[in-house]
Amino acid sequence: MDSATGNAVPPFWQVVGIIGGAIFFGRFYVQWLASERAGRSVMPILFWYMSSIGSVLLMTFAVVSRSPVGALGQSFNLVVYGRNLIHIWRDQGTLTPLRSRIVHGLIVIIATVAVMLVVYVWWGEYADAKTKPEEISRSLWFWLAIGVVGQALFAARFIVQWVATEMQKKSVVPAAFWYLSVLASSLQATSFLQRREWVFGIGMLATLLIYLRNIWFVHHEGDKIGVQASE
Repeated sequence: MDSATGNAVPPFWQVVGIIGGAIFFGRFYVQWLASERAGRSVMPILFWYMSSIGSVLLMTFAVVSRSPVGALGQSFNLVVYGRNLIHIWRDQGTLTPLRSRIVHGLIVIIATVAVMLVVYVWWGEYADAKTKPEEISRSLWFWLAIGVVGQALFAARFIVQWVATEMQKKSVVPAAFWYLSVLASSLQATSFLQRREWVFGIGMLATLLIYLRNIWFVHHEGDKIGVQASE
């Protein structure tokens, strides 16, 4: 069910959402296992592939289920994921001019469509809120605001990661990424669960332990900057 409108989400799209959530949030379990094997915080390339695929599926699910925060959260992610893959392929010597053009073209197309879909979902939420009693409407916007703040922090962590990556010309993850992840996930999980958007809410909660474990790795290594190269 869509939490804001009560509209049923067709079973097919529920499956898409569950699969997308499993891939998107499961990427951090892949990262966790890689870190445990390495004895330090690392980011395997599979993380970025899972990020890209899961983000596309969750964006689709967010639009169908009319999840404003969910749609907003997935709209710009592919830009960051794609750029990380570009840098990783360059380091591996597998980045060809054709591959670079194709990936950048897809990023532009998907990001443009995603922005339009976000506007569509938020407009629908606004129109629906206008039909509800004022008290209920205020509650809806309050929890949406909590989710938006969480999403802003979520986006900020990848902006921080992106800037660090562009500066070093290779895919790296600064320690600030993990601190922002903990705070952002907590806020977003609260918003999603209050709105009964279970795929997003449970997914957020499921990653908190991994974020905390990575923070432990950073401090255990004594690396105050905490920049870890992808492997």
